[in-house]
Amino acid sequence: MNEQRTEKEKMLLGELYFANDSQLVLERKKAKALCKQYNQHVEERDMATLQALFGYATNAYLEPPFFCDYGYNIRLGKNVYANHNLLILDGAPVTIGDDVYFGPNVVISTAGHPVDPVTRTSGLEFVKPIAIGNKVWIGANVVIVPGVEIQENVTIGAGSVVTRSIPANCVAAGNPCRVLRQLA
Repeated sequence: MNEQRTEKEKMLLGELYFANDSQLVLERKKAKALCKQYNQHVEERDMATLQALFGYATNAYLEPPFFCDYGYNIRLGKNVYANHNLLILDGAPVTIGDDVYFGPNVVISTAGHPVDPVTRTSGLEFVKPIAIGNKVWIGANVVIVPGVEIQENVTIGAGSVVTRSIPANCVAAGNPCRVLRQLA
């Protein structure tokens, strides 16, 4: 028996999928409504809305505005802080460790598009997971692309575009981001 996968199942499996699928559109609308609600609470942390968005309680401090695609693919460790305008496109899992800090205007995107123009214009896209280890600092205006892993004890310099994985215990920066020095 040839079982047909839903677009959401394809997305979660890392296969090419159509993001404009009605189920996925509804899920993104739900997440956007929760982000809007969260972003309106600028004087106090709206932990109930974050719990509804992520599906679990967190002590993260995400300065409004915060945006994501789905929410349910984001796993935040303890003591995560994000300055204004954190954007997480979480079609695939985004795992963020303990004691991780984000400067303003950081983009974490698991979403990618095929290089082949015919496939790309058909509406197909893909996602790859992103993982950020413990005790990482991500500077302002950093972009992290699909499939990247940033290991523990790393500082990513402001304005970097992280296109490949970064090893533990280092300072990395640039476009593309590269290790500048190892930490003792």
